[in-house]
Amino acid sequence: MSLVTKLKQFKDLRQQGKKMQGLLQGVAATGQAAGNKVVITLDGNLAMSGIAIDPGLLAPAEKTRLETAIKDAHNEALKKVQRMVAGKMQQSGDFKLPGMS
Repeated sequence: MSLVTKLKQFKDLRQQGKKMQGLLQGVAATGQAAGNKVVITLDGNLAMSGIAIDPGLLAPAEKTRLETAIKDAHNEALKKVQRMVAGKMQQSGDFKLPGMS
């Protein structure tokens, strides 16, 4: 494979990356746990953009419950964002990845 071909592939990947960033700008998902006492919001880049914790879970006796609730809410939000991202990729038609047909 020539250097010119590799550079073109790199350029194509960068263009796809920029397009994907644009698609993900408006994506956000919320995960909830412990009866909605912990709410976490993730953006399309999987960064946490919000967290809300009921004050009742901040007591030392609730430490384990709070840790579990944060993990569960994060995992729920993560799954939602991943599904949304996969859907946007399919809709755009430009991203042909294995298993997403």
